[in-house]
Amino acid sequence: MTAANVNEQVPRAAADASARGLDVEFLQRDGSGRPTSGEFGGARIAKTVVVQRGDSFVFVLTPLDAQFSWAKLRSHLGVNRLSLPDADAAFAATGYERGTITPLGASTAWPVILDRSLAGEEILVGAGQHGIGARVRADDLVRAYAAEVAELTDVA
Repeated sequence: MTAANVNEQVPRAAADASARGLDVEFLQRDGSGRPTSGEFGGARIAKTVVVQRGDSFVFVLTPLDAQFSWAKLRSHLGVNRLSLPDADAAFAATGYERGTITPLGASTAWPVILDRSLAGEEILVGAGQHGIGARVRADDLVRAYAAEVAELTDVA
């Protein structure tokens, strides 16, 4: 599949990135299911988790092979309670099904928080469709989405 064909398959993500002046390359990987390596296409894979805080949500981007600390995230956001929405609520909040969630082209532009360990890296985030990722500079994504950078994991 060519890059042009991939762009046609992820129009929401591509249009949002373009509107924000974000340079993104969409890549298709072979196989199905969750990636088994923390890197693809020369970029570090970042998973996007949508987290609910009250009536709103935030996108949390961390390395694929790391778990974020709920305590660190609550402290960063200044809240006592956060939760993971169920699959239906996550879809309603983002317009994407689990495993494809990304801030790129999400139905609502929720705040984005990037784990500090990804800063300065080239990363691969979801693109709204299984098997396709969006390669982008983390610092450019932070600027494009006015994202916050916070220490959320223990990954170096």
